[in-house]
Amino acid sequence: QVQLGESGGGLVQAGGSLRLSCAASGRTLSSYNTGWFRQAPGKEREFVASISWLGANINYADAVKGRFIISRDNAKNTVHLQMNSLKPEDTAVYFCAAGSVGNVKFQQYAYWGQGTQVTVSS
Repeated sequence: QVQLGESGGGLVQAGGSLRLSCAASGRTLSSYNTGWFRQAPGKEREFVASISWLGANINYADAVKGRFIISRDNAKNTVHLQMNSLKPEDTAVYFCAAGSVGNVKFQQYAYWGQGTQVTVSS
């Protein structure tokens, strides 16, 4: 089993950047595909980005493609989400997730962090 914890959220103006980090404890994160999801108030949880356990396969939601970059450092047991050119519609709680077969669907992930709030002001 792996425990996940997100950090790096906060308040930023539109056009700014934030870097989210997902740190793992327990089993090594390098054993899992890792994804980022987000959930805004009153909306369903949606896929943001995913990276396979070796980093060879990366996927982005259309809404963030070209602005967000997912990466992983297996030596440090962490996954990052670099978010650039942020927009007010990016405001949400961002969750890190890990799973053996995780890709773009939240049902594919067995382990979840508690989430970190990202707020983008206009």
